[in-house]
Amino acid sequence: MEQQFDAAVIGGGIAGYSAALTLKSLRLNALWLGDNAFGGKLARSEYVRNYPAFTGDGAEFAAALSRQAVEEAVPFTAGRADGVYAVEGGYLVTAGERQFFSRTVILCTGVSASGSIAGEAAFLGRGVSYCAVCDGALYRGKKVAAVLSSAEFSREAEYLAGFAAEVTVYCKAALPPFAANNIRVSSDMPRAVEGDLRVRRLILQSGAAVSADGVFFLRESAPPASLVGGLETDGGHVRVSRDLSTNLPGLFAAGDVTGRPYQFVKAAGEGCVAAYSVLSYLNAQKRGART
Repeated sequence: MEQQFDAAVIGGGIAGYSAALTLKSLRLNALWLGDNAFGGKLARSEYVRNYPAFTGDGAEFAAALSRQAVEEAVPFTAGRADGVYAVEGGYLVTAGERQFFSRTVILCTGVSASGSIAGEAAFLGRGVSYCAVCDGALYRGKKVAAVLSSAEFSREAEYLAGFAAEVTVYCKAALPPFAANNIRVSSDMPRAVEGDLRVRRLILQSGAAVSADGVFFLRESAPPASLVGGLETDGGHVRVSRDLSTNLPGLFAAGDVTGRPYQFVKAAGEGCVAAYSVLSYLNAQKRGART
């Protein structure tokens, strides 16, 4: 178990940063965890039009936010959260082999640019996974598929190859050469996952059926329901109240993951609101403990 926190903010975008920045101003001990601070959608934006007092492209915006994070001493922990588990007194957040305990959590994971395919949600936990490090060892000697949203996930396909007998990689982007000799790359993308009690096959765009014991969808953000058990969602979005609380006590959500509009200014505002809601929740917990 690594350091314990008042709040764990999951997501490296502007909602996560806004929450972490506000939590610091509120003097709460916070973990800000994500794949890449200010990467992804934010850094790739062609032009930022709706954020007050800023004009420029996404790279400039990301650079300005990074400078402010340094000046305000808001620490960022690199790592992809792969599980959030309710435990006594709060939540256990896992990121690969690392574990963090936090009294509260703010989900700022965004939404995946690549949507789900038929059967993906239905087979979650029955052959569909979003984390190679978490579940790769379960497929030792088996045949798996890895559906990559970008070439950045090539290393996770290599990781799977250390366990599986065969890994078939599907990705629209150009991929670097793989070192493992049990990886093959297909240009025919999947359109459905099929099976019975577990995944048995992928149906490709061409109509071909390819057998598979497991399918790993490796994306910048996994569906929130796969990250947190029991979390109420509406499609790919988390259901939240006005204070951005979810149906789970001490767990909040902010930014694109709560729904449209997918705007930086909305994400920043929700990050701030969620941080204040965390403070209110923790204060209420203290008052309850004294009575």
